[in-house]
Amino acid sequence: MEKALKGVSLAFVGGGAMGEAMISSLLSSHVIEPKAITVSDPHKERMKDLESRYGIQTTTQNLAAVKDADIVVLSVKPQMLRFVFRDVSGKLKKDALVISIIAGARMDSMETGLKHSAIIRSMPNTPAQVAEGMTVWTASRAVTPGQRAQAQAILRAFGKELHVADEAFLDMATAISGSGPSYVFLFMEALIDAAVHLGFSREDARTLVTQTVRGSAIYAEQSPSHPAEMRNLVTSPGGTSAHALYQLEKGGFRTLLSKAVWAAFQRSVSLSALNGTVRPFEEDDER
Repeated sequence: MEKALKGVSLAFVGGGAMGEAMISSLLSSHVIEPKAITVSDPHKERMKDLESRYGIQTTTQNLAAVKDADIVVLSVKPQMLRFVFRDVSGKLKKDALVISIIAGARMDSMETGLKHSAIIRSMPNTPAQVAEGMTVWTASRAVTPGQRAQAQAILRAFGKELHVADEAFLDMATAISGSGPSYVFLFMEALIDAAVHLGFSREDARTLVTQTVRGSAIYAEQSPSHPAEMRNLVTSPGGTSAHALYQLEKGGFRTLLSKAVWAAFQRSVSLSALNGTVRPFEEDDER
């Protein structure tokens, strides 16, 4: 991973939480030096903060950040993408790689708006902010094998990464790993409330639930068994787990979760269609 990014200059367009998470992880893993990173963002105070904490270069001008960069990471909100197009369209280095973590922004739209063809589109999730994320990504045809290796090195700073051949899988990934943390958090919230109902303090309930979910996830990751097999191992005939699982199944737990994922997928498809053609920047637009 270190070799892929050796001597490479990175520009981050957008200095928000996800951009900072990537910068922090890249620097803490020592795969790139602070001097090789430049961030652009219109908020001056935010830039001063990032510069003082990480020793990186910052600017409020997008073009100043990207014009000499080998890799450009787009980490702005979807509605801000047209401003990025206005600033840098046709002005990237010819052999630069663009990595987008912008939800719903399709590659053909970015290629048109940037007038650049080497693009990686990725879908990270919230745990990426603690380097435990799941990022699904795909690449345009213009991306070289060397650039793919660079993209992997950067996205692994978020946690784990998975390459898919078809951009359509990004909408599917949004419904599973992108929105997935919200499903887990809701489950945790409900289980904490149940523990409080039984008599635990809310603080103790949170500790019990958080560690149980964390430990179960690590166990599932390290075990060669299917989750159904692991569930069977802790479900004794007539025992407490059996009674609890019966109620979950009776309430349609699996069906409801499947419907929730399908709803998320349909919404992701519609948002991608909506954001697929980013509205061009107009002179009277304001940031």
